[in-house]
Amino acid sequence: MTTATDRYLARFRAVLAHIDAHLEDTLDVDALAEVAAFSRYHFHRQFSLLFGMNVGRYVQLLRLKRAAHQLAYRDDARITDIALACGYEGPEAFARAFRRQAGQSPSAFRAAPQWASWATDLQALRALRSQHMPAQPQPHSVEIVEREAVPVAAIAHRGDPARLGQTIRTFIAWRREHRLHPSVSATYNIVYDNPDDVPPEAFRMDICVATPAPVAPNEAGVASTTLAGGRYAVLRHTGSDDTLGQSVAYLYADWLPASGEELRDAPLLFQRVRFYPDVPEHAAVTDVLLPLR
Repeated sequence: MTTATDRYLARFRAVLAHIDAHLEDTLDVDALAEVAAFSRYHFHRQFSLLFGMNVGRYVQLLRLKRAAHQLAYRDDARITDIALACGYEGPEAFARAFRRQAGQSPSAFRAAPQWASWATDLQALRALRSQHMPAQPQPHSVEIVEREAVPVAAIAHRGDPARLGQTIRTFIAWRREHRLHPSVSATYNIVYDNPDDVPPEAFRMDICVATPAPVAPNEAGVASTTLAGGRYAVLRHTGSDDTLGQSVAYLYADWLPASGEELRDAPLLFQRVRFYPDVPEHAAVTDVLLPLR
């Protein structure tokens, strides 16, 4: 049975979901108060006290975060279009807001992203969303499938997850050069470590794209490998990577003990189906593949 507190929090989760789905629209406090069915005279204070930041700051951070990912990983996205999608009237106002947040102009960030200057704000945003917009997988969401081996081109990331962005940029450039677009060539991550369980310098992950073609030696460090075939438990995670760990934890801690299945000696895989920032965070899709005997 739900309590009054549960129902109260559910109304605010509806607001967070509405913001995610309408991030490119006008999001004034009156409209958001109506979504929650709260008085507009009190909504702003309620939001701030519950989440630790006011609603305007929350919306701004979400918009600037997506803009930063577009700048860093989508060279074909025009800065003017990114500015308009963030709700700014033009690139000048967007540039001022972005520089205040990131410490770099949009063009400088695109050339050489520096995330450290706003890592604290991003962590606060991640914590808020992880707590109040958790992944909610169900047993019926898990499917056991037999998969064929997949030849891939892979780039290895070794070391601090904070530097993963540079590895991604290198991989995207190599992938674009070889015309392996995500719409026709599936994207995978080979996940060797949980970043919460190992020191930053020990973290390991490979980023892969499906291709049967051999990979010639290259400066990017991309090389051929094969994703093992066999039986996998597959759980579809829809939403932000901020809660992806919760879906992984569900597979290991809840589904696996109740399933009677045994794990195979092979690493966890993610298959990236729909990508942020090409889609809003709530619409991103990742299949989590747990190898079974």
